[in-house]
Amino acid sequence: MNLSPTGEQQALAERLCAFGAAELGGDLEEREKTQTLQPGDWQRCADAGVFSLAVPTEYGGQGLDPLSCALALEGLGRGCRDNGLLISVGAHIWAMQLPLLHFGTEEQKRRYLPALMDGRSVGAHAITESEAGSDALSLTARARREGDRYILDGTKRFVTNAPLADVFLVYATVNPDLGFTGVTAFLVDRDQEGVTVETRFEKAGLRTAPWGEITLSGCAVPLTRRLGAEKQGSKILARAMAWERSLILAPLLGTMQRQIDECVQHARSRVQFGTHIGRFQSVANSIVDMQVRLEAAKLLSYRAAWGLSQGTSSVFPEAAQLSTSESAVQTFLDALQVFGGLGYTTESDVERNLRDALGTRISSGTSDMQRKVMAEKLGITVAARRPSPRQTGGTRHGDAR
Repeated sequence: MNLSPTGEQQALAERLCAFGAAELGGDLEEREKTQTLQPGDWQRCADAGVFSLAVPTEYGGQGLDPLSCALALEGLGRGCRDNGLLISVGAHIWAMQLPLLHFGTEEQKRRYLPALMDGRSVGAHAITESEAGSDALSLTARARREGDRYILDGTKRFVTNAPLADVFLVYATVNPDLGFTGVTAFLVDRDQEGVTVETRFEKAGLRTAPWGEITLSGCAVPLTRRLGAEKQGSKILARAMAWERSLILAPLLGTMQRQIDECVQHARSRVQFGTHIGRFQSVANSIVDMQVRLEAAKLLSYRAAWGLSQGTSSVFPEAAQLSTSESAVQTFLDALQVFGGLGYTTESDVERNLRDALGTRISSGTSDMQRKVMAEKLGITVAARRPSPRQTGGTRHGDAR
């Protein structure tokens, strides 16, 4: 197993870094206030090939392996200052394109992939409900089979990209009594009758990654828009989460490196008490610790990406998500100390990076949830078999995180 970048991988990462720095993130401060994603940036990402990285060449993509994708997106994150855009891009690729590629029919792939790659269409992954967050498979959204169609009813919240999305990957249960085995996935077009999208969430960070709530009311979805087989939703979700947890925070690795580089530059130029602050051991040690955390997060992320290409199940997707998100929070907290009052203002990227990093600790499952999944995979704990609603006389409730 060789995780060192090849010359080709390094060149792609450098190209996307330069692209991100030169072409993305315009008017970021203003768009943060209005919680809006720049549509032009989305199209520029498509034109630069970001949305085609992992798509096989037979469908018009670049067909890159997961590790190459991780390195490319890390480069993009190092250049692009708009963390919200990068999260939206990741959700579009890993939670929509990836399940479509792995479980979609040829007709579904030919119908949706071209527009998802070239920027004409935005994808969104709709799983979370008010009472089903980290307990994502305790769903109340229902799918009722009627001949050659399903009727969907339910509400999904905290859906990244929902305000802009053209197609949603929606999870609903065909029978609540079946628990997770009843979950089924559907491709739902935004313009279908019975679909309502509402934007009503004010977020602390990642403000340029739009969130929304989707309500499905008597929404008739053709059988041809079911993704995978009936009751296969839990398998689809598990595959999507393995890829998302491994790769959605790859850009954040680049963001951390950019922040560390800025801390080094600041420490070498800022003078206090007649000397550069980098000569203060506490400052120097803090920056060194930032780099150590980042290198560890990189290795876990690269290992998780490599594992995806092997098709093996492991703890590395959760470990990568956990390490990267928590390392980012601590890194930006330390950067705040290095920059002092300047870091606390909006004149620098530090305070925004910190707010954005906090959001990554709850995306794709909270940090506690990542630990729970890892504990189960390591055999420390055994997933509890919960009684069905029929046995308890009520509806199951998740922790809504």
